[in-house]
Amino acid sequence: MNVFVLGGTGFIGTALARVLIKRGHRLTGLVRSEASAKKLRSIGGQPLVGDIARPASWIEQLPPIDAIVHLAFDLDADMGTVDGRLLDAMLRRFAGQRPRPRFITTGGCWLFGTGGNEVATEAAPFSPLPAFAWMVPHAWRILSSRAVKGVVIHPAMVYTADGGVFSRFAADARAGAAIRIVGSEAVRWPLVHRDDLAELYALALDMAPPGSSYIGAAIEALEVGRIARAFARRFGRPNQTPQIVSADQIAGELGEWARGYARDQRLSGAKARAELGWRPAHLDPEGEIAALPA
Repeated sequence: MNVFVLGGTGFIGTALARVLIKRGHRLTGLVRSEASAKKLRSIGGQPLVGDIARPASWIEQLPPIDAIVHLAFDLDADMGTVDGRLLDAMLRRFAGQRPRPRFITTGGCWLFGTGGNEVATEAAPFSPLPAFAWMVPHAWRILSSRAVKGVVIHPAMVYTADGGVFSRFAADARAGAAIRIVGSEAVRWPLVHRDDLAELYALALDMAPPGSSYIGAAIEALEVGRIARAFARRFGRPNQTPQIVSADQIAGELGEWARGYARDQRLSGAKARAELGWRPAHLDPEGEIAALPA
């Protein structure tokens, strides 16, 4: 397939680009800089220079496309408005195309609520973090559009051993500082390694029925205190007790979106396993942290 990826040189997008090219797909990725264009070319993709905030400047330059994967958004106060304009342009662009392209868009675990010990599935009602509430109507817009065959992936907290949602822990540990966590050591995060998540997007491109949604959670829940203490052990911190900061404090530092770090959640990836044959390979984050180079 000819696949267009928005966010193809980002944290998740880079892993996805490698998977798609390995599977024989032809990849075009939107990039904002020559450095990103060079990065995409190095793994076999074709860059299209443009900005998601100004789709009119590049939308007509798209080559023939069979599928779109939308991974791009900025953590700014107007991110919902920017994404809305982008969807306007994309859906107009593909309104008359036959066959309709597949359009996989991205939601997230923070669109679901905190259900105590209940494990949330795709059937759970949304209770989004206010900063990301705009994602819910945008996802429904893709699923219900007649211009595309829409699918939604809801990633859990995305990590690598020292990257993604683990990057702050790794930075604190390497600097010899107290490892900060938000809310409580008992807060549970659903988790997915970015390589496993990339495989899920690729499977959805090939197999997901139009109108479907999937939660990308390889691990239903892991206490954030265990993650912080694993980093403290790996980097020889004598005091492994994390420093607790409030949701208000982290929101003041990073923005309202960061309140999500305090969400205690359990999410199931069983539907993706059953329907798409997804088989996550990374199921031991603490072991991966322990194997990090010093």
